[in-house]
Amino acid sequence: MKKSFIQKSFVCLLTFLLLIGFIQKPAAAAENIDINANAVILIDAETGKILYEKNSEAVLGIASMTKMMTEYLLLEAVKEGKVKWDQTFTVSPELAKMSHDSNLSNVFLRVEGTYTVEDLYSAMAIESANAATIAIAEIVAGTEANFVKLMNEKAEELGLGDFKFVNSTGLNNRDVAKHFPDVVGGADEENVMSARAVAKLAYRIIKDFPEVLETSSIPEKTFAKGTDDKFEMKNWNWMLEGYRAVADKYPNFQQFTYEGLDGLKTGSTSFAGFCFTGTASRDGVRYITVVMGTKSTTDRFVETKKLLDYAFNNFSKEELVPAEYVIKGTESVPVAKGKEDQVKVHTADAINSVVPASEQENFETVVELDKEKLNEDGTLTAPIKKGDKLGTVTVQFKDEETVYLSSEGQKSMTVDLVAAEDVEKANWFVLMMRGIGGFFGDLWSSVSSTVKGWF
Repeated sequence: MKKSFIQKSFVCLLTFLLLIGFIQKPAAAAENIDINANAVILIDAETGKILYEKNSEAVLGIASMTKMMTEYLLLEAVKEGKVKWDQTFTVSPELAKMSHDSNLSNVFLRVEGTYTVEDLYSAMAIESANAATIAIAEIVAGTEANFVKLMNEKAEELGLGDFKFVNSTGLNNRDVAKHFPDVVGGADEENVMSARAVAKLAYRIIKDFPEVLETSSIPEKTFAKGTDDKFEMKNWNWMLEGYRAVADKYPNFQQFTYEGLDGLKTGSTSFAGFCFTGTASRDGVRYITVVMGTKSTTDRFVETKKLLDYAFNNFSKEELVPAEYVIKGTESVPVAKGKEDQVKVHTADAINSVVPASEQENFETVVELDKEKLNEDGTLTAPIKKGDKLGTVTVQFKDEETVYLSSEGQKSMTVDLVAAEDVEKANWFVLMMRGIGGFFGDLWSSVSSTVKGWF
């Protein structure tokens, strides 16, 4: 009876709490950060864990941060072989006229001029060139309207949540309509997203197409180099670490350059204010920031620096659970019909997380066995091979509300619980003898209880 009770205690879910503290230097409270912007968010770029946010669910104008979605769709088309970097595009009169609109960020395009996809992409990512962006939209989808449809569909697919795209550039539609009257949406509409949605887009483009940083990190480049249409581009992201290499040319930017910063996209319109999605990496840890609705070109960089300083000074990446770790209280799991009646178990992989770098934090490990692998008595059945997945181990933080941009981040806190050894199935003779032993053991227990009852 005792053995049966122990076995059934393993049915469905085994939960063991392992309280572990890690001691680091004291951190400043996030609530004390004074960020002067309409909406902000700070996340870990590896897991999407939200480290700080303010008004992050408000739907606001995003201006040229829009171009991250245009970049995503282009990079996806290239990956799928639908577009090639060296293919050329011929510029229409309307697009050429737009490229010479002095009120818009652009590189100059010539009527009937031909440019490679790679050059147009660089113009979009570095100079935030709007006519070049519409050219990319036409390359990928045939027309701007078709491309906008793809943008909204991709945003839905990525689970961005709060968004509406009406053009590929981030301009107000009235500025687009001066050159292309048939705009999508209202005459004065702009693209809108929440800070959370922008952060998720940045998170996905870095995850899915990390090569985007190779271009976003370039401080200056010549467009259409070697041709009559060459244009000296300058990145609007003044925080780029790369600007330090050309400090003599851009001395005023040196107050904004930031160690490890290599992306991602600026934006500004009257409606959106001054916005910036930034990302920086140091010592193997990358953070993503979104600052929306600041009052000036420089304010967006000042506020981004505050967020990144907070992240790098107060968080660190820790190995919470190492690979092949044996969870206390779950060193082994009962096995039926095996040569051994237990199988040793451990974690398959490590669990790492960016954590507040300086409080003593407690967390718990939750062990869950795979129900489908348990018999009716709540035990595993032999044979079992070393490395077989038997369940999962999940880290849950205590005294802290942990929020991720998506379920993908939450999954990073879960690893497989696997068998650390083989357990072969016992032969018929051993199983028979165990059955006999169990029968007489139960019989003896029954007789013993009866005899004790006499006295």
